[in-house]
Amino acid sequence: MIKLTTVTEDNWGEVASLSVKDSQKDYLAPAIGILARGYVYRNCNPRIFVIENDEIIVGVALVREFDEEPLGYDLQQFMIDQRYQGKGYGSQALELILKELKKEHHYDHVEVCVKKTDEVAINLYKKYGFVDSGYIDKDAPDSINLICKFN
Repeated sequence: MIKLTTVTEDNWGEVASLSVKDSQKDYLAPAIGILARGYVYRNCNPRIFVIENDEIIVGVALVREFDEEPLGYDLQQFMIDQRYQGKGYGSQALELILKELKKEHHYDHVEVCVKKTDEVAINLYKKYGFVDSGYIDKDAPDSINLICKFN
């Protein structure tokens, strides 16, 4: 069963060793980069979610809060290790992350920026209520900004 845990002194090395398929490496930072971003965004209330299935670490995600308008949650990175893809863990983990953020409710929405060519990720986000926000980041014109509003 999928659950979200935190990075600890005991598991950070295992989290850092997670990887995706070569074809996905243009879409995501390496796992160690996700951990580093958690530190870099330390003033933006970052949360690194370790994704576990029956005590086995299968993925990692980073959510931070925007520190500029419009305020909201920013799903910075979200990955399932290549060994565990295609088993529904990503869907289950995304659902848990959204529930956690909705329960916390500092903001009324979460955003994610996805490369336009990453159809698998776009379809996953759309399945959970994300829609195109219409915003185009001048630093990432090859990406689409998706937003999910909480009810």
